[in-house]
Amino acid sequence: MPDVRAALVTAVRTGLASARAAARAQAAAAQRRRDAARARLARVRRHADEVPDRARTDRDRRLADIDAAYADRLAALTSRARELACVAAPGPAATGWPAWRAEPAGRGAPQALLRVGAARAGDADVPALVPLLDHAHVVVAGGDRAAGDGVVATLLLRALGRTEPGAVRLTGYDPERLGGGLAGFAPLAPAGLLTFVGPGGLGPLLDELVDHIRRVNESVLAGDHASLRELAAVTGRRPEPWRVAVLLGAGRDDELSKHERAQLDRVVRTGAACGVHLVVRDLPVLDHPTVCTVTVGDAAAAPARVSGYAPLPVRLDPPPPAELVTATCRAIADRVAAGPPPALFADLLPEQFWTESSARGLSAPVGEGADGRPVRVTLADYPPHALIGGPSGTGKTNLIYAWLGALAARYSPRELEFYLLDFKEGVSFARFAPGRRDPSWLPHVRLVGVNVNTDREFGLALLRFLAGELRRRADAAKRHEVTTLAELRAEDPDGHWPRIVAVIDEFQVLLAGRDALVGEAANLLEDLARRGRSQGIHLVLASQDVSGIEALWGRPALVGQFTLRIALPKARRILVETNGAADALPRHHAVVNADSGAASANQVVRIPAASDRDTWSQLQRRLCRDAPADLRPPRLFDGDAVPTLAAAPDYAALAADAPREPVALLGETIDVAARSARLRLSRAPGRNLAVVGTLTDEACAVLGAAGRSLARQFGPGAARFSVACLDDDAAPAARALHAALPADTGWYDLDTVADLLAEASAELDAGGGAPHVLLLYAVDAAAARLAGPPGAESGAGRLRRILHHGPERRVHVLGWWRSAARLRDDLGGPGSRTDPIGAWVALDVHGGDLSAFYPAAGGPVWYPRPWRALYFDRAVHRTPEVIIPYGLA
Repeated sequence: MPDVRAALVTAVRTGLASARAAARAQAAAAQRRRDAARARLARVRRHADEVPDRARTDRDRRLADIDAAYADRLAALTSRARELACVAAPGPAATGWPAWRAEPAGRGAPQALLRVGAARAGDADVPALVPLLDHAHVVVAGGDRAAGDGVVATLLLRALGRTEPGAVRLTGYDPERLGGGLAGFAPLAPAGLLTFVGPGGLGPLLDELVDHIRRVNESVLAGDHASLRELAAVTGRRPEPWRVAVLLGAGRDDELSKHERAQLDRVVRTGAACGVHLVVRDLPVLDHPTVCTVTVGDAAAAPARVSGYAPLPVRLDPPPPAELVTATCRAIADRVAAGPPPALFADLLPEQFWTESSARGLSAPVGEGADGRPVRVTLADYPPHALIGGPSGTGKTNLIYAWLGALAARYSPRELEFYLLDFKEGVSFARFAPGRRDPSWLPHVRLVGVNVNTDREFGLALLRFLAGELRRRADAAKRHEVTTLAELRAEDPDGHWPRIVAVIDEFQVLLAGRDALVGEAANLLEDLARRGRSQGIHLVLASQDVSGIEALWGRPALVGQFTLRIALPKARRILVETNGAADALPRHHAVVNADSGAASANQVVRIPAASDRDTWSQLQRRLCRDAPADLRPPRLFDGDAVPTLAAAPDYAALAADAPREPVALLGETIDVAARSARLRLSRAPGRNLAVVGTLTDEACAVLGAAGRSLARQFGPGAARFSVACLDDDAAPAARALHAALPADTGWYDLDTVADLLAEASAELDAGGGAPHVLLLYAVDAAAARLAGPPGAESGAGRLRRILHHGPERRVHVLGWWRSAARLRDDLGGPGSRTDPIGAWVALDVHGGDLSAFYPAAGGPVWYPRPWRALYFDRAVHRTPEVIIPYGLA
């Protein structure tokens, strides 16, 4: 044991010695390091004492540069933030209230962010913007109720001012103040843009919003687009209004049931994509990326916090003035009450013009449907014809403009032709033809008839022309052994076979009454409606009301052919009796129905403003500029315009070549082609003309045109003219005619007319010679002067002799009698023959008075009217025709 203890003691001593040696070594090393540090410190102090000013200067300069760079960067960021804010929140989305006014964004423009205040960034303010429409929901939190109400009013007014009137519809839930929180917006309520739900109505409101979201997803977006915002960006149209529910809760924990909370969460998650947005206060809202929170301070003027601007404090803008809110809402309501604005005409036009073929039909949009997409209307084998109806002022003419413009932009004049007739007073269709203000014309139009409300004959002439064209096409189809226009065009590619669209506005005027004209017109319409489809002839009939058209009664086959029906607001009898869709239509809308008016085929269409002169002229001038060089302007027939002889195509064609059978032009016929009523003065019995009636101007106009046109056909000395004026009222016109005739034309009056008749009678005795035309004004005025003594040849006897035998010896009488009875007297009385008068022009003379001069019993059907005449030539006519005397000018 003693040995063991000794060994342990020795080991311990040895270890202690080693430890002491190591400690001394470490202490020495630490001393050396301390000495070195002291030496370095001394050197630094010596260096600092040598250059103290330069170090401090460099440090201060570096700090100043850092401060300046920070200030510049902050200013740039602030400026950029303001620029971005102007882009993100233009116009009424951010303008201060003193200068604020509603200014809707354009169609398809992205919705703006809305300013609620300004965030403080350094020494500058940055607009604090909140997303709402098409973006998010807004939750207003905090204890200051007045400040919260100001935020709600700011958001709503800015949203209303940035959108089209009626595009935002508000629903208010305010159980504590019973709608008082939204009182300034109350003027929106009469227009249906603001509704309130009572204290127990939150659940039904949320259910209705959820159903609306489901419908939009299923029917509008339909898997093609993720949101209405995306749809509007692609199409430029927004098919649904925004729905903004303002939920001002009471702040109770039990205010929402389990079902209501679930429905509210659904709206938060899915509403923004479908245009449904919430502005919420004092209700629990799901934490979701589409929720933006504005936290107002607990005291007045306390800074607020806005999502996206934390931790910057926000100074809220003052709430909008109450009078500004009320005035804006009232203006929006008035605009909505006036009806929605029309669609854009440019949306109906294709990107490239004249690229489509009409071989199998015509198809073009007339407006946009409820989904914002164009609604196309077709004319083909089915449906072949269209019926348009609507009371005056509902937009029939505008609809026709929109439809014709869309068709004209798609089909070239080689593919499509228009024949347009307007029976109402006015010149709506005259714009399609060249005019004084605008020389352009629609190249597709071949005929325009305006102011024809008293000229039903022109409507009948159009139907006759179309019937002739139908026969021509049917004959060609038989030759080529085809049945349809498409087949005919394939077999005869070099032929001219465009589709024809004939538009007759107020067509009921054509079918008014029970005379022969109505019967023929109805028969032609029925035939065209039945057979026109296969030959590419389509009828578009427009009327205010078709219920009272007697000519259509008992003709179901005629009405049944018009399977395309377009009903404007309050239209009657266009759709089937049980289809009342037109009764609730707003302005600028129509119901398009391609199934004879059955309710299941209704399409509600918003019609663009196409008839505005500037809007239409832009399209027409472009089309006119691109028209084929060989295309002539359309024929314009204006029932209120008096044609002139100088402008008549027949007059220009007359040549001074001493014709064998000269032709007298009497007036313009009421026909599709512009032509003159002609009287051929051949060497045959009866080649005289009697103008009958008391209308001095019209009678003088007929004789004046006849004399001038005849004189144009003879060279110097080739014919002789004599003018006898027996009525002072006719003297100016007779003198003007005398001056326009050859220099050797004789002039006679009451005192010398007997001499004229004696000279002409002597010519008959001599066998005649050069043509001699007697132009007699008011012949009956000379009855007493021409009677003569018994047993001697009186002037009256000579006149009868000239009328009977003169034409065979080239002596012709063109005279004016002021009544049919006086004409009979000059012919020898009631029992005398009327053959010497081979042609007559009746003015204000009823048909029954002309029975002696007309082969049919009872006289012609004729209702006199201003500046119209009835012309009958035994050698040409089976029935008389209505003409327009050429004007005196």
